[in-house]
Amino acid sequence: MQLMQTSGAASVPVWIVRTLSCTLLATAATLPQPAIASEISELPVKLQEKVNLAQQACADFENGDFTMEWGSVARVDLDGDLRPDWVLNEVSFACSSAASLYCGTGGCVSHFLVDGVLSYLLNQSWGVVDLGPFRVLLTEVHGSQCGRIIPAPCVAASTWDTEAGVWRSTSAEWEN
Repeated sequence: MQLMQTSGAASVPVWIVRTLSCTLLATAATLPQPAIASEISELPVKLQEKVNLAQQACADFENGDFTMEWGSVARVDLDGDLRPDWVLNEVSFACSSAASLYCGTGGCVSHFLVDGVLSYLLNQSWGVVDLGPFRVLLTEVHGSQCGRIIPAPCVAASTWDTEAGVWRSTSAEWEN
């Protein structure tokens, strides 16, 4: 048997693949994950109430049929305590008799349940990022919240204040 010396260069691609795989897994753990709730009764009571109101609004409008599509419910750590909180996204609600019952030009309502406190915000999309020691909820909101009456890019950044049980955010005063 003859042993051959191998170059360390061959192990570099393996190292890169392993590093990228670990990074991908770590990133995926922090992204919102759709929650599987086969029954509305599996949701926290405060979110069940919101779904029940949406169902009733649909039924009241020409006897429509309500559905919650995939992605209506997400579990994501909103406050940095490493436990998944709840988000209910009305963008994934549908009513057979009304195309725009739950959303409008300003977006759709998302309900955020953190530490038993339910808050909601009209938005066009949302995501969560880490900024220093904070988990920050970024929401794309209607341009009117940035002082515009026409479509304009506008984003709100909020962080959860655990002691007060409220979302904190501010408007930056930019100078040119």
